[in-house]
Amino acid sequence: MTGSGSAPRPRAGRTRDGRRNATSGADLAREAVGLLGTAETSAPRSLNQLVAQAARQVPGCSGAAAVFWQGDEPVAVAATHPSLPELIDVQVRCGSGPLLDALSAGEPAGCADTLEEWRWPEYASVALREGVRCSLSLAHRTGGEAVCLSMFGARPRTLGPDSIAVAERLLAFGGAAVGVASEYGDARRAARQLRDAADSRAVVDQAKGMLMHALGCTAEEALQRMRQVSQAQNMKVTDVAARIIESRGGDRGDALGWTSSA
Repeated sequence: MTGSGSAPRPRAGRTRDGRRNATSGADLAREAVGLLGTAETSAPRSLNQLVAQAARQVPGCSGAAAVFWQGDEPVAVAATHPSLPELIDVQVRCGSGPLLDALSAGEPAGCADTLEEWRWPEYASVALREGVRCSLSLAHRTGGEAVCLSMFGARPRTLGPDSIAVAERLLAFGGAAVGVASEYGDARRAARQLRDAADSRAVVDQAKGMLMHALGCTAEEALQRMRQVSQAQNMKVTDVAARIIESRGGDRGDALGWTSSA
């Protein structure tokens, strides 16, 4: 599980007790557009955008962390503060916590006051040590993938119904953006693999042609000779083919065993 984070930026619009005012629809719409704009980059970057916007927009949220799951495995995490990933790790290690409850039930799960929390003692202990007094977790699942957003408050009971409403809208956009980014990354990797395979095949085909000309053998016999050398010298067939091309059928080719019997 990889992680990244950045310090939360201060934002105007707080009440005297330090709580954020409710997010306006216009602000949330702008943030949503920003989330979707990261969809063609990478899942980690989309996660970073999601937690940054949650920390800015969700009422009562002092910091946030997000986890991208593929199947039952967390594959990426982002947080607005370096200490927050530990709150994710303790839940994954212990197999219990608000994040996992939200993921399994598909409903928001939270802790109103970590000082009074009894359901998840390991999580509450770490949260108190990090100065977290309340938390709220939500999950967005699509097929075999899921994005979980956890928000943390420095004071008890600051994450309430208004927080859930804003977080659900952000997570809907953020989860979609992370999913698209993941698919985009998979598509790029598949395209790169196909390109590499095509390049390798071209090299092998060229080397086969050279062996067929030099040894008077068939294409299958030329490939079999390359495989023999590959096994004998613990090399990839593509690397053997590249050596044949570099040797230009000279003495180096004899050294590799091209003129020996199959």
